[in-house]
Amino acid sequence: MEKFPITASGFQKMEEELKHRKTVERPAIIQAIAEARAHGDLSENAEYHAAKEKQSFNEGRIQELEDKISRAEVIDIAMLSGTIVKFGAHVTVVDEETDDESTYQIVGEYEADITIGRISITAPIARGLIGKKKGDSVEVTTPRGVRSYEIIDVVFKAT
Repeated sequence: MEKFPITASGFQKMEEELKHRKTVERPAIIQAIAEARAHGDLSENAEYHAAKEKQSFNEGRIQELEDKISRAEVIDIAMLSGTIVKFGAHVTVVDEETDDESTYQIVGEYEADITIGRISITAPIARGLIGKKKGDSVEVTTPRGVRSYEIIDVVFKAT
């Protein structure tokens, strides 16, 4: 069982989703199955089959979340500091070709969301930034080719 890093907020979201699936979703699905069964013949009962499919998905997600929670290594970003890029850092970079500035937080793969600037520690840009510091230039091989970035700032703050 391999541990994986996750921020405290990411861990809390996983726990909240697990609790919701167990205490809200599961009982609602059980109720839907009971109601569908009351309609009679199960072989041609679309409501029953849909509820069973939903139950299967929910139970699978519960197992997945329980596994992730058991293997999570929670890292408290508030306890981190320094000038070197590592897990949890908010890194501001400038694309050296386009002068576009971006800020990313390096997080665990299960909490990554590029739309809010959270990139997985396994992403090519994160792997390229890890171990570097403010002022360093980094070449990163991305799906769109090789990109060069300059690190403008490295900050550790809880989100």
